[in-house]
Amino acid sequence: MPELRIEATLNGRKIARKAQPHLRLLDFLREDMHLTGTKDGCGAGECGACSVFVDGVLMKSCMMPVGKAQGAQIETVEGLAHKGELSLLQKAFHKTGASQCGYCIPGMVMAATSALRVNPFADREEIKERLGGNICRCTGYQKIFDAVELARDVQNGRLPATALLEDEPEDGRYIGANVRRLDAPSKVSGALKYAGDMTIPGMLHMQVLRSPHPHALIESIDTSEAEAMAGVEGVITCDDVPGEDNFGVFVHDQPVMARGKVRYVGEAVAAVAAEDLVTARLALAKIKVVYKGLIAVFDPEQAMQPGAPVLHDDAPDNVTKHIPIRKGDVEAGFARSDLVVEQDYDTQAIEHAYLEPEAGLGYVDHDGVVTIISPSQNITHHRHMLAKIIAKPINKVRFIMSPVGGGFGGKEDMIYQGMLALMAMKTHRPVRLVFTREESIAVTAKRHPSRTTLRMGLTSDGRIQAISLKMICDGGAYGLSTEGVMRKAAILGAGPYDIPNLQVDTYGVYTNNTPSGAFRSFGALQTQFATESTLDIAAEKLGLDPFEIRRINAMRDGAQTHTKQQLKSVSYLRVLEAAERASKWEKGAPVYRGGTRQDFANEGDGVRAPCSLGARFRTDGKLEAAE
Repeated sequence: MPELRIEATLNGRKIARKAQPHLRLLDFLREDMHLTGTKDGCGAGECGACSVFVDGVLMKSCMMPVGKAQGAQIETVEGLAHKGELSLLQKAFHKTGASQCGYCIPGMVMAATSALRVNPFADREEIKERLGGNICRCTGYQKIFDAVELARDVQNGRLPATALLEDEPEDGRYIGANVRRLDAPSKVSGALKYAGDMTIPGMLHMQVLRSPHPHALIESIDTSEAEAMAGVEGVITCDDVPGEDNFGVFVHDQPVMARGKVRYVGEAVAAVAAEDLVTARLALAKIKVVYKGLIAVFDPEQAMQPGAPVLHDDAPDNVTKHIPIRKGDVEAGFARSDLVVEQDYDTQAIEHAYLEPEAGLGYVDHDGVVTIISPSQNITHHRHMLAKIIAKPINKVRFIMSPVGGGFGGKEDMIYQGMLALMAMKTHRPVRLVFTREESIAVTAKRHPSRTTLRMGLTSDGRIQAISLKMICDGGAYGLSTEGVMRKAAILGAGPYDIPNLQVDTYGVYTNNTPSGAFRSFGALQTQFATESTLDIAAEKLGLDPFEIRRINAMRDGAQTHTKQQLKSVSYLRVLEAAERASKWEKGAPVYRGGTRQDFANEGDGVRAPCSLGARFRTDGKLEAAE
């Protein structure tokens, strides 16, 4: 198709550029006009990171073909203030600390600007409504709403302009005082460059061919037709790995690209680098891979059974890691108990969904140093692993950590950096890879799904006598952080309670699912969820207040942990008391508390109105709606 000629007004200046007709306005702004303050988060009009004004109307630029920009007035985050300065709203975002990872913030600033342009007197509820098309994964939105209200009030004259200035430290205090983030101006203005925003002269674009099968042998890979295409500069497979082709956080069981076998849908099989993205994607379709399907296993308990398909030869039982903890005599503890509660708990896989999809650049510098720029959360470890993969001394490998647009543990794993290095070495050109949102969701690590069976024995006074806990986690096709997650789940699973008799077993298991990895709370969430839920059940059955049963069993100063660590001081009781006080907890056993909660009925700032629990069934079987 012939190129389009786009004539428009961009941030107050006339432009006239040729553009490929398949581009979105987002691509045109980022790649052709280098205005990378407009971020590519989801590519589907859902996250709002790409928000711009078109003829004064707030638009998601990922949903607009570039051809529709012909003759339009376009305003991006870079156009809200003169270069080097901040708009009133951007200053307010800086003042309130509403920046966090920063990836969503330019889009938020655009939506907030739109809100105050439409209604300069918008109240908080209207602000929330008008920012409803923009997603943040870090801040919890409160500081963002605070920022918009602050800007509104300064704009209206309700507050002086000095309200945007930095607060003076109280009585010379810096610890515990509000301090402005040094990187906030670059985040609120869109100037900060994430890996996917960066370019290098002569850069190639890389795309990855991924397995459509969960478990299959690779009988052959033919890349000749892709390599012959005009514009293609390199194709790599596992045959291009010169060193040790295995890596991982604890167990080194993962090849850079599938070697002889694929173990989950989406596993990398080959990669192409080309002069442009379209050519790279077309070339992927030219690679011929012959698979021989294998029986797959998707349930970790089934994977542990004799005769189950084996994913890795060195783990014939498919167990990545088993962590056992033993303390006292569990059966004797249950025998002394007046109440034994046994319950099963399941938790699901959870996607990190950080707004910045995975991205990176690789190049070989003039001294032969292989350099990777990526938002890695573990660059030193990645550097050592990559040196072995590409068979170079450590001083010939460099990792540069780019700003992390949300991570939550999900960017600890080295997923694509090896492919970037191999391609840069093969082509002797800089190479960039940017995941699509679909690719990010399909192939990157999730929170471990788990199945926990917990048995708790207590005497009638609420004292825990014994706990038996068994958790089986779906680790997916490769080890990644599974071993560490199992350790945390085992060590912290029984909570901050003084338990005389304990038996804990946590298992991470290989399956043909997408690999599981690090995620906020790193394993403790799954097992502590089971322990705390069982405590609530026990409190109800024993007629005890949920806070009280925890207070009875809490570790105190000088306690010994389940793994025999001696603790000098324990703050749990103070935390419990603070939580009870802050929530204005209505004391009493759950069974006596009734349908109407009074916990929030007390007067005071920030206290919401009393709430009634939802619809309840009466003893006569009729449904009773809450008032």
